[in-house]
Amino acid sequence: MIAYVLDIIIGDPQWSYHPVRLIGKFIENVEKGLRKLPIPERLAGIILTIIILSGIFLTTYALVSVSRQVHFLCELTMGAIIIYFSVSVKSLAVEAKKVMTSLGKNDLINARRFLAQIVGRDTAHLNQEQIIRACVETVAEGSVDGVLSPLFYSFIGGPIGAIAYKAVNTLDSMVGYKNDKYIRFGWASARLDDVANYIPARISGVLIPVASFFCGCGFKNSLKIALRDGCKHESPNSGIPEAAIAGALGVQLGGPSTYQGGIVEKPFIGDNQNQLTMESVDMAIKITYVTSVLFLICGIATVVCLEYFYRNCIRVL
Repeated sequence: MIAYVLDIIIGDPQWSYHPVRLIGKFIENVEKGLRKLPIPERLAGIILTIIILSGIFLTTYALVSVSRQVHFLCELTMGAIIIYFSVSVKSLAVEAKKVMTSLGKNDLINARRFLAQIVGRDTAHLNQEQIIRACVETVAEGSVDGVLSPLFYSFIGGPIGAIAYKAVNTLDSMVGYKNDKYIRFGWASARLDDVANYIPARISGVLIPVASFFCGCGFKNSLKIALRDGCKHESPNSGIPEAAIAGALGVQLGGPSTYQGGIVEKPFIGDNQNQLTMESVDMAIKITYVTSVLFLICGIATVVCLEYFYRNCIRVL
């Protein structure tokens, strides 16, 4: 709860020593070393994943253990800070709003530049509608890997679980590409990220429609499109929140996109009932905020119930 409130108030600080940036540097250095070894790329990628996760786990475990020895409040503070660095609710909204602010000023150049910072596709020649579509898709996908998944693993494994997930997600974002350089080397990282996001993505398929209802959008259509189109995406997870958001807004996402100069034909998700506008991005952000609050409430309620069950049933037995 403390970590979530900190993120809502402060957002994600752009520090040189931000834990995620340090994880990124760690990945870069280990990758350089493994590339020099005369071993198959896929094996090297597996070793990279093991080294990164082991290093992050041991480092975080040591920090939490030391803080526990000092005082309970020290342990609480350390845990909250680590989880805070793992969750990015506000930064997702801020980055998307930068794009929309530029569009509001008819400044396509800056809108494309800001969009390029949060998407992997080529943005140099996108028109206004394509920019908005990419922004909605990014907010939808980010609702899982930037919000629900870190919270999910925080409830399961505390700060260690949260930062371990962030390491998996960072690995995927750095080496999980399907190009000649990483198709084999990044295989393990990409597959692990798919596994890590599997349950949170499906939770989003339920919570996003509920959040859509509270935001004045259609619960029924959001759930319907999530069930109908959630499996169309190449990723086993990304399509579910995208479909749920598309259904809530009554818009169509997906379609052809350009990556590194090549056109990738993505399946269309949702029905083209409404036109994509800047208000579509604002509503997607609003739905993401409400979804995160609902998940937080459900998570806390689950922990309290399990604790009560343990104290009153298991211990008695």
